[in-house]
Amino acid sequence: MLIAGVLCLCAAVASAVPGIRALTRPRGVDVTQQVRRAVAPTQLAAAVMLAAGGVVALAAVPKIGLPVLIVCVIGAVGTVAVGSWQGARYVMRREAARDCTGACATCTLSCN
Repeated sequence: MLIAGVLCLCAAVASAVPGIRALTRPRGVDVTQQVRRAVAPTQLAAAVMLAAGGVVALAAVPKIGLPVLIVCVIGAVGTVAVGSWQGARYVMRREAARDCTGACATCTLSCN
């Protein structure tokens, strides 16, 4: 459990650093920067989940620590996956709107 706890804490730091970095930078016009900024809260939430799992893995009895660690890791991975999916949807909507500008009558995508 020691190795799993330390790895989980390292993953928490690795998830938190890009999230904090994206939030501390000024807002950009570039779509990539906007998506990174939009995904940052999910990265921070995943970092908190991973840190909680790592602390429990280090401090608790293995009978309790292992299930909590598994739940925290699954929750963190799911949170980042959903946040990335939402970011990708945002980019697709934005690109579709950019492609449809001025040509909504002939565009096959939704021009909202």
